Amino acid sequence: MKLDEIILGDCLVEMKKMEDCCIDLTVTSPPYDNLREYLGHSLFDFQGIARELYRITKVGGVVVWVVADSTIDGSETGQSFQQALFFRAIGFNMETMIYRKTCYPRSGSLLFYQSAFEFMFLFMKGNPKTFNPIVDRKNKKAGVCSTGTKREANGSLSRYDFKVNEQKQRDNVWDYDPGFMKGTKDTIAHQHPAIFPEALAADHILSWSNLGDTVLDCFAGSGTTCKMAKLHNRHFIGIEINPEYVEICNKRLSQEVFDFG
Repeated sequence: MKLDEIILGDCLVEMKKMEDCCIDLTVTSPPYDNLREYLGHSLFDFQGIARELYRITKVGGVVVWVVADSTIDGSETGQSFQQALFFRAIGFNMETMIYRKTCYPRSGSLLFYQSAFEFMFLFMKGNPKTFNPIVDRKNKKAGVCSTGTKREANGSLSRYDFKVNEQKQRDNVWDYDPGFMKGTKDTIAHQHPAIFPEALAADHILSWSNLGDTVLDCFAGSGTTCKMAKLHNRHFIGIEINPEYVEICNKRLSQEVFDFG
């Protein structure tokens, strides 16, 4: 298995060449429903891909699956839920996170509220071996002095004073602006029809992996996950079936200094 490269090919075929339990983290967004038209991705074997992801993920490894549903004939397809339940059925543990878009184009039915999010499902092979929580939410009581209690070795309670931290740990809803030149200032990336924000990929990479770990994107697209893995000193493997997109990935990865948006 070669590291730090974009592989041109079908992800199911290429993952079958990988050893068992070789990937620490996968961050990917598969083609879903008819929301986007992906050259070369009109059909894919979801169940085969999910099974291969389970096989190649290390114990304690995580798969981040960014996906949404389209609305057809007045109803959401529910494809994302079906996929999530299948991942669960084949052995992954599951947590649900939300990617909330702070800026989004107006589209869809006038009968419902505007959709402004996508799912970021976490599928874990056992308990995550790594969790580096991001602490960047402002505390409403930041700087306030307070008093707590702690149990001493002899069983008695003692009081102590502390100051509330400026920031606290994130929750499971993450906000990003996916607008043009907002999710990334890398103009090469916008040659791809559907990119997710660089910060989204980076935040998952920082949360669920450590320096030197191997990060996979089996639907590499414009190369965002691989670029962020490289930037944060992780090894990466990208698989992409469309040669035009592979060229975009390689151009982004060849830049000496990343313009991190």
